Amino acid sequence: MRGIGEELTVGERIAWYRRRRGMSQEVLAGIVGRTVDWLSKIENSRIDLDRLSVIRSVAEALDVTVGDLVGEPTLLEWNSESGTKTVAGLRDALLNYRQLSPFMQPSGEEAPSVTTLGASVDAVWSAYQDSRYGYVVARLPELLASAQAATQTLSGDDQSRSFALLGLSYQATAVLLTKLGEADLAWIAAERGFTAAQRSADVVVIGSLFRSVTHTLLSTGRYTEATKLTNDAAAYLQPGLAAAGPEYLSVYGTLLLAGSVAAARAEDRSSVQSFLNEADETARRLGHDSNYLWTAFGPTNVSIHRVTTAMDLGDVQLAIDLGPRVDTSALPIERQVRHALETARALSARNLTKEALTAVLAAEQKAPEQVRHHAISRQLVQTWMRRGRGRPSFQLAGLAQRVRVAT
Repeated sequence: MRGIGEELTVGERIAWYRRRRGMSQEVLAGIVGRTVDWLSKIENSRIDLDRLSVIRSVAEALDVTVGDLVGEPTLLEWNSESGTKTVAGLRDALLNYRQLSPFMQPSGEEAPSVTTLGASVDAVWSAYQDSRYGYVVARLPELLASAQAATQTLSGDDQSRSFALLGLSYQATAVLLTKLGEADLAWIAAERGFTAAQRSADVVVIGSLFRSVTHTLLSTGRYTEATKLTNDAAAYLQPGLAAAGPEYLSVYGTLLLAGSVAAARAEDRSSVQSFLNEADETARRLGHDSNYLWTAFGPTNVSIHRVTTAMDLGDVQLAIDLGPRVDTSALPIERQVRHALETARALSARNLTKEALTAVLAAEQKAPEQVRHHAISRQLVQTWMRRGRGRPSFQLAGLAQRVRVAT
């Protein structure tokens, strides 16, 4: 975080960077089209700033990243399962020059069979959906190496399948790095994954990697570009929809959901509704919640994204009305917990602190790693600590300690 403590709120981070730039409140407020009174209240944490579209405009004015202002989580720096630092290993795997050409691959390296490789990819994705991030990041370097070796030693249909599995391995890497604010590394992973997917000639896998690139664009604040990519990718997939199977429908629908978030952060309400309506129709055609190709797609995930996009658009009451009514129990833990955090954010925005805290604590029981290292958790706790009078409750103080917010 370039010298800023993790305990600072978004507003305090804005003030820190503004002063470092030698910029007055009048100048910054004018650039982002807001009043000085509004900016003063933001910097003093008297009002919350949780709309990413607004945060992005402030970040651009200060010449910093969105991650600099929201305080990205740092889970990848520590593997809770092995007790060792692991981000360096994943970075080395992505930047290894041997991946540039088949002629640079180590000679004599035994590649796994497609069946073995497929099981390894499934294990990593399943662990990710169980929010076991330490396990995932520790195993991704070896998985990438094995998948790369398979593409160079196998032939025919097995080689095509190995390229598909390599693409999905890179997608898992990009997804995890995106969550942790490693935007540059995530882009490398997404780009390589998309290249591998194209080599596989598997349209479903190509569609899945389109979604990965969309998420990577989202992580860097390029919301308009992510929205345009979703439209282009959807157009690419639409000719196959007539005869689409469940995997195809799931990938297509999840791509639309990613696009809905991009459009919401770009404040493009028309595209939000278009993407959500098309995703809803796709979910109805699928007929049920499912997890084909680890998409967790179905009617429930569409409902989750209605809540997420409502919050990104500032429609807090709509998010409160919808959020608690969504039953996520049939979805992977990662989806359950992410929705719980979004619902808590909506409740907190209406000063329903007790209900919001209860939601976060319940989510923490399901996925401690995900909750304790997520930016939303930290922002919520910071807000509650400042709202409270006197000593915080035992529950809040304990949560603050676990998410590394000073009490």
